[in-house]
Amino acid sequence: MGEIKVVSVNISEEKGVIKKPVEEILLNEKGIEKDAHAGDWHRQVSLLAKESIEKFEEVLGRKLEYGEFAENITTEGITLYKAKPGDRIYIGDVELEVTQIGKKCHGDGCAIFSQVGKCVMPKEGIFAKVLKTGTVKAGDKIKYLPKVIKVFIVTLSDRASKGEYEDKSGPKIYEMISNYYKSLEMEHFIDHQIIPDDASKLDMILENAKEEMYDVVITTGGTGIGPRDITVETVQSKLDKEIPGIMEMIRIKYGQEKPNALLSRGVAGVMGNSLVYTLPGSVKAVQEYMTEILKTLQHLIYMLHEIDAH
Repeated sequence: MGEIKVVSVNISEEKGVIKKPVEEILLNEKGIEKDAHAGDWHRQVSLLAKESIEKFEEVLGRKLEYGEFAENITTEGITLYKAKPGDRIYIGDVELEVTQIGKKCHGDGCAIFSQVGKCVMPKEGIFAKVLKTGTVKAGDKIKYLPKVIKVFIVTLSDRASKGEYEDKSGPKIYEMISNYYKSLEMEHFIDHQIIPDDASKLDMILENAKEEMYDVVITTGGTGIGPRDITVETVQSKLDKEIPGIMEMIRIKYGQEKPNALLSRGVAGVMGNSLVYTLPGSVKAVQEYMTEILKTLQHLIYMLHEIDAH
C-alpha cells in the first residue's frame, strides 16, 4: 500500500447539501466544528476516497469537486468502503473510529442527488466518530489500523489438562470462530488454554481477559451439575449483564429432540468490554451452540461498543 493521505477537508452548515473545501477542520468530541453533522451520535465525520470520486466522474462524464458528495474528509491511497466498523483512523493527533459503512440514499429528497444526479456515499462512503480531538488539513498523512477481534477459548477438564485425553471441543470452537471471521474478512486473534475444573484458575483467566479487553471469551466444559462443574458459577460472578435469551433458545431448540440438552446450565453475558459464553464440553454440543451464537456475535460486539452497524 502506498502513502495514505488527506486530499481535502470539507464542511457545510446544513445536512444533505454539498460541502465546501476549507483550509483545515477542527475536530472536537462532537465531530467537526461548524459542520452540520456534528453532534452526540455515531456519524460525526464522513469520509470518501478520491478513487471512488474518480470512478463516478467517468460515469457522470464531468469533473467533480471535493465535497460534492458531502464528505468531510476526502482521502487518497485507501479503499475506504472495505473498512469495517471498529477500525481506527489516525490523522496527526486525531483518532477516529469507523462506525458505519455506507448509508441509505434519500434520492430526489437529497440536494446532492438532485444536483449531482447520483451519489456514491450509500455504497462507498464511511462514517466515524471522534475518539481524540485535533485539526486535520489537506496533505496530512493517514494511518489506518483494522480492528483485530480478540477471542479467548478456555477448555475446562481435569482429564484433558493432564493429557489423559485429547481436547476436541476447544479446537472445534477455534475452527468455527476462525472460519466466521474469515468469512467477514475481519482480522482476528484467538488464544486457547486448557485448565482443570478449578474456579481460581478460571477466575484468573477471566480477570486477565477483561483487563486485556478480549472481545469474546468462550468456555467449554463444566456446565453440568457435578461437584467439579464450577464454570457457570465462576463466570456468573464476573458478569455485569446476562444475555439469557441465547442460551434459553439453544436449550429449547435442541432439547425438544434430545432432553439431555436441557440439562446444561450455560450462561452468556457481558464482562466489561467482553462477551462471555459458557458451552458444554461435548463436541456435538459445541457445534450446536456455536452455530446459534455466531448468528448474533458480531452484532453484539458492535452493540457493546455503541456502534450502529445496521
